[in-house]
Amino acid sequence: MIRVLLVERVRLVCDVIGAALEGEPDIYVAGMATDAAGALSLLESSDVDIALVSTSLPEGGALSLVHSIRADEIPVKVLVMGVADTEPVIMGYINAGAFGYILREDSIQELLRVIRAAYDDKAIVTPAVAARLIARIAELSEKLNAVGIDPSDYQELTPREREILELIADGMTNRQIADKLVIELGTVKNHVHSILEKLNVNSRKDAALYLSLVEGGEPATVDDEL
Repeated sequence: MIRVLLVERVRLVCDVIGAALEGEPDIYVAGMATDAAGALSLLESSDVDIALVSTSLPEGGALSLVHSIRADEIPVKVLVMGVADTEPVIMGYINAGAFGYILREDSIQELLRVIRAAYDDKAIVTPAVAARLIARIAELSEKLNAVGIDPSDYQELTPREREILELIADGMTNRQIADKLVIELGTVKNHVHSILEKLNVNSRKDAALYLSLVEGGEPATVDDEL
């Protein structure tokens, strides 16, 4: 069963889409929200597979919500509804962390197709967007090679080391990481040393830069404590 959260500013529209989804035997509407705050609250308290986020949210709310879901590492795939069929707009949502999108002119049947594909880890994109994604990957690969970074080194990290690397990239100090994860400061330092060694970098700042290059984001300000 695909558990879906609907996020749409207009409650009536939310109800209509929800009714259409509930008519499908493999989809369950786990919740509805009319703003970003309500959506985040439901995501924290509910087991959701897919979050359908409408571009109707005011003041760039859809994009901000996608950013927040990614930053909070909420395990849900975000599909943005009502997207304009222009490459820059679509890429903006994908760069923010959206798994896929539904265009303004798409039908309910296309919405269902995208939901089911996302649940099966398959992204549906237009040829133009696919070409841009391929070009971006090639560009990123060139940047990594230019600075001597091997993306495969990331696979050597343990789940805990990856978690700590993310927190380093968020600008957190070793003490803040220890407090957040409720572990000893010395344990954090040992993990940091292991991360630096596995990634073949010399400092926490370089480790954060490594992650930003691999993920295509921007690193926070990171100190070089050990």
